[in-house]
Amino acid sequence: MKLKINSKYLKWGVTAFAVIAAGVFLVYLIFNVSEFMKNFQEILSVLMPIAVGFIIAYLLSPIVNFLEDKLFYPLCKKLKWKITVFLKKLIRAISIFVTIVLVFMIIYLLVAMLVSQIVPSLQAIVKNFDSYIQNVTAWINDLPVDNAEISGYFSVSFTNIMQEVDEWLSDTTNVLSQSGEILKTLSSSLIGFLSVTWDVIIGVIISIYVLASKEVFISQAKKIVYAIFEKNTANHIIDSMHFTHRTFIGFISGKILDSLIIGILCFIGTSLLGLPYAALISVIIGVTNVIPFFGPFLGAIPSAILILIVDLSHPLNCVYFLIFILALQQFDGNVLGPLILGDSTGLSGFWVIFSITAFGGLLGVPGMIIGVPVFAVLYAGVKGIVNSSLKKKELPTETEQYLKLKAIDDNGEFVMLPEEDARNQQTKKPSKLKKLLTERIQKRNTQKTDKK
Repeated sequence: MKLKINSKYLKWGVTAFAVIAAGVFLVYLIFNVSEFMKNFQEILSVLMPIAVGFIIAYLLSPIVNFLEDKLFYPLCKKLKWKITVFLKKLIRAISIFVTIVLVFMIIYLLVAMLVSQIVPSLQAIVKNFDSYIQNVTAWINDLPVDNAEISGYFSVSFTNIMQEVDEWLSDTTNVLSQSGEILKTLSSSLIGFLSVTWDVIIGVIISIYVLASKEVFISQAKKIVYAIFEKNTANHIIDSMHFTHRTFIGFISGKILDSLIIGILCFIGTSLLGLPYAALISVIIGVTNVIPFFGPFLGAIPSAILILIVDLSHPLNCVYFLIFILALQQFDGNVLGPLILGDSTGLSGFWVIFSITAFGGLLGVPGMIIGVPVFAVLYAGVKGIVNSSLKKKELPTETEQYLKLKAIDDNGEFVMLPEEDARNQQTKKPSKLKKLLTERIQKRNTQKTDKK
């Protein structure tokens, strides 16, 4: 006898099993949080090269697409070559090779240029560190008599710090006793560096395979989505993924280009002003500018302190630098940023600060960088759900119409707050629901008239 399976009861059984399994997992997680986190971190460390590979492929994909669409395919068309499967694979391979070589050359040139500029600056800072401390101490001692208490406090503090450093360096026994910890820290740092290097190397190899077959991966992902979800839900998910892609690529690539230009302009400006360590300061400003909103402050404050400490006899250099950075950031925020990024996120200033603070607290510096595009996607998703629900209820989706709203009556009429209601009595527009009801009543009256 053939067993007949009722699909209705099968769905109920699968749902019940999923709920029970989720409950068991939740109980296990509550009583074994530390062990679960340890295992989860081990899994992440194993999957890290794969994640790095997909991230590299995602970032390099626009360059590969540009080379294919704007260079190689037009060249083949101009030469009247027939686009065969083999030629497509060859163009893809050449595009990937050129992209990786180009990116590595750019990274090498940037590192070589920065090292040649930054290393002498760092060496000069280390060499002149004692004189910088003496300058600060002399400046504190020269404070006005009215601040004698503050001057004495800082003088004693700096003196004590320098004495402790000298004693620690002169005490051979102390240095030897700490050598084990120093070696342990160095070993740990070396292992971490080698691990990151290994992840990057494996990630680059994986990214080559991902770029070579990116259409296949995308097609497989779409098949899975349409196999699991209903057609309308799957369409919505695919549209959301396209929006996410546009938001991330537009924001990250635009922000990198914007920060690169700001770093170059900062180097030109600081060099013209004759400020010390122009290359080092420009790198700090350019790198921190990747972080929205807070980045300029994170880069400007330590740079200003460095300029002030280097030459306390010319404090105006620090003032000139701060004025220049303020003007540069105004140019970035009002001209360069909108020109490159446009309104790629659609977030207000408050939500930008909120996303940077929230994701920065959760993920640190990487969270501050990707927090804005991630929150922009979440914000757009919630906005779409809210607007869809309002449309089903035949209510307006414009936020401005809810500013002074008190209630909505049974007829769909917006009841405003008293002061707004009296002010807008002559200009108040009927809601969409009331307009629809009025049209239906008029249609019925017309039909009755026609029958008569």
